[in-house]
Amino acid sequence: MRRLIPTGDTARPVAFAETPQPVPGPDEALIKVEAFAPNRGETFLLEQPRPGLLPGKDIAGLVVQAAADGSGPTAGTRVVGHPAHGGWAEYASVPTHSLASLPDGIDRVTAAALPLAGITALRLLRTAGSLAGRRVLLTGASGGVGHYTTELAVAAGAELTAVTATPARGERLARLGAQVVHEVAAAHGPFDVVLESTGGPHLPLALSKVRPGGTLLWFGQASRTPVTLDFFDLLGGPERARIQHFHYAGAPYGPDLATLVRLVDRGRLHPEIGRTADWTHTARTLVDLRERRIRGKAVLTTGEPR
Repeated sequence: MRRLIPTGDTARPVAFAETPQPVPGPDEALIKVEAFAPNRGETFLLEQPRPGLLPGKDIAGLVVQAAADGSGPTAGTRVVGHPAHGGWAEYASVPTHSLASLPDGIDRVTAAALPLAGITALRLLRTAGSLAGRRVLLTGASGGVGHYTTELAVAAGAELTAVTATPARGERLARLGAQVVHEVAAAHGPFDVVLESTGGPHLPLALSKVRPGGTLLWFGQASRTPVTLDFFDLLGGPERARIQHFHYAGAPYGPDLATLVRLVDRGRLHPEIGRTADWTHTARTLVDLRERRIRGKAVLTTGEPR
């Protein structure tokens, strides 16, 4: 079968290779991949790929072989999945605890755009706690996580301010109900919760916007620049502010995938997909995603769905 493997070339990060079809473990289903969605963090891993790296964590497709242990969906079921690796291929083995069935109303492109960004948004907001009536600041809001987080937080009753690099990147967030600014400094605090994903000089500035006793959830470093905090600067900032590290990972993913599917099916969550292309265009798409030339999610398709 064909799969995409890393090249180590930043201008052409992946290329096609012929590899054996994966052999599922007892608790894994074999999925015919019909669409997949790369994430910006994956583009960084491809710059200096470790030996044996098989990228791909967000997929949608068809179960062609059910798990031998009887768990999970049966053969012929349309699914969305979040494997640990190997999703940029014609077939992928996925643990059944990381799959969710798809209703007829959700197409493969929409489904593939859900997993990592959607699960991150769900778990991030659960960590933040009840948002009704609370003031929330979200930095780095232009990507997939930012769009899901904005729609879910506003629906939960948050008064949300989203920071985007440009007005164009903030248009949809404003329609979703966020107040949009383009510099952290322009956000009018104080905020009960800050959701920070850019790092570099932005985190200390965002931290200064936290109300006394408030929380900053640090869930990314999209700027790829380390953070420097000065203790004495904090003395003039918020009292008793808490910085909490957040990372989305941790199986099982199936229940959260099912929640995302249900929200989309009921019209309560609307993925923004900035590009859809055949997977022969994956290398160019990865470069554009890395360089922030795609707003929202990018989805690659592997042929006509069954």
